[in-house]
Amino acid sequence: MQGLLIGLFGGFFGALVGLGGGVVMIPLMISFLKFTQHEAHGTSLVAVVFVGAAGAATYALYGTTDWKIAILLALTATATARLGALFAHSLPEKKLKRSFGYFLIFVSVLMLVKGYLPRLEEAFGEFAKMAVFLGTGALTGFVSGMMGVGGGTVMVPPMVLLGGMSQQLAQGTSLLAMIPVGIAGAYTHYKLGNVKMNVAPGLAIGAVGGSYFGGAAANMLPDAALRYIFAVVLIWLGLRYVGVKFGAKKA
Repeated sequence: MQGLLIGLFGGFFGALVGLGGGVVMIPLMISFLKFTQHEAHGTSLVAVVFVGAAGAATYALYGTTDWKIAILLALTATATARLGALFAHSLPEKKLKRSFGYFLIFVSVLMLVKGYLPRLEEAFGEFAKMAVFLGTGALTGFVSGMMGVGGGTVMVPPMVLLGGMSQQLAQGTSLLAMIPVGIAGAYTHYKLGNVKMNVAPGLAIGAVGGSYFGGAAANMLPDAALRYIFAVVLIWLGLRYVGVKFGAKKA
């Protein structure tokens, strides 16, 4: 039941802001299911596949997915996802935990400032944009495999700022590209023994339900307030992961 609820929560927020939901599911699996950092990353990627599929399907109903761009992103991302998973497996638990904390803070800052960043798409021709998407895919795949997330936070800003895509179109396209990327990363983690198969099905089922409602909300409701609240929570979690202690008494 806990896996189902974690998947539901992660799927909703993942689809709402165009992420895979791993940034929500990983801390919850560690806190409530007592997973190791490696197990949480690997199991999260199984759910990310379903978040991507359900979220992309919902965005597609509103016409906010671009299949061609998703294929470009997935081409290089699928190749590097395995490398990211192998790198994560090689890291000690403490280093992986701290890396995830810094990643959460990075995600939060991007979510807070992405509406204020300049859009540079006019400076790029079509071939340059293709190179940007392929390069973005390569970086996304590595981050996805390493951090156990879908990689939407890496994909979306270049699509909006350099590719000239709307926020909703970028989010829907990133969710679509997450499907093959998540499969590649999840399979590698599974082979390494980092996927808890007793939890993965419930997590995936919850993620599908949450993704549908999150994707629908993203296309019908303004997400600014939720994005800011969500970012603040992620910053707090990230600081905890990197070792910042709150409320510590001075000697």
